[in-house]
Amino acid sequence: MYHYRQLLARMRQGDSDRDIARSKLMGRKKIAQVRQMAQERGWLDPDALVPDDQTLAAVLARKEVLLASCISTLEPWRELVTQWHAAGIQGTTIHATLRRNHGYTGSYSSMQRFLSQLVVNQVPDVPLRLTFKPAEAAQVDFGAGPVITDVYTGEVFKTWFFVMTLAWSRHQYAEFVRDQTVATWLGCHRRAFEWFGGCVSRVIIDNAKCAITKACAYDPQVQRAYAECAEGYAFKIDACPPEDPAKKGIVESGVKFIKRGFVPLREFRDLADANRQLQAWVMDEAGKPQPRHHARSAIEAIRRGGEGTADAVARRAAGAGHLGSCEGPPRRACAVRIQLLFGAVPPGRQRALAQGNRRHGDAVPRA
Repeated sequence: MYHYRQLLARMRQGDSDRDIARSKLMGRKKIAQVRQMAQERGWLDPDALVPDDQTLAAVLARKEVLLASCISTLEPWRELVTQWHAAGIQGTTIHATLRRNHGYTGSYSSMQRFLSQLVVNQVPDVPLRLTFKPAEAAQVDFGAGPVITDVYTGEVFKTWFFVMTLAWSRHQYAEFVRDQTVATWLGCHRRAFEWFGGCVSRVIIDNAKCAITKACAYDPQVQRAYAECAEGYAFKIDACPPEDPAKKGIVESGVKFIKRGFVPLREFRDLADANRQLQAWVMDEAGKPQPRHHARSAIEAIRRGGEGTADAVARRAAGAGHLGSCEGPPRRACAVRIQLLFGAVPPGRQRALAQGNRRHGDAVPRA
């Protein structure tokens, strides 16, 4: 603002625009604009006080004019999108809702650019990398579901959702339930194994009362009915240490995905309708690659997989199915281990890099 103060001082002394321009203080066109604004506000009156820097900045500061092409197509819904984003709803869910309910026709890239403006000083979390073999393990957890009003009976009840996620392919089974009793827990396991067409060798769980009667890092006590279920399906129960949910971070991410990507902005007529919508969402949306660069869809890989392997057939004949090699490639990017060094690899380069370094390492899925 120093140059503007000098300009006003010379104008108050009676200097013309031509004289001021000769001093190279400012161009004649700009001097004329400042003179007009100063005359409108009475700043050229010798008896008036010279305005301070804050007043000059408010009037004379350069105003950026954005082109129409620089204005986001989401601007009409700025307040709504900001509110949903602050509530933790994912961008994909917001984009789908705007297209479904508000007639938005823009791309998801516009949503990504718009949301990037709302994120300030966000510190990225450092994940714990977990690696598994196909059919080695599944992770199980409960999540708090929505309050549903049955449109047929008028009953209002709270729900939870059960999630079982295959640790290698990230394929998941999810179901809304009304309680977390032992009978519900066992029934959800049975329906999940039927959904997958077999079972895994190990089930990683939290210390829920319906599964673990006494939590302990070294010798947890398993609920008797659940232990009999594990014996019948021939899987090992692997309870996480108390207050250490990161050991089952894969299903924790699945629970967050349902909370943020499915539950918000949906309406359910009853519990059966909620489960129909959830299963359709798991197969049609959650299992497909998002606009981000995922490797492949785990669901498509499972559909193409070898469910009829000899191992799976033999175990089903014995009374307990096994996934065998039916799990497909992970949906997320992978990490390549080369001479005991790990690094993230873009999905498009995974196969080439793994083949080129086959003698020195192997590709493992990244959690």
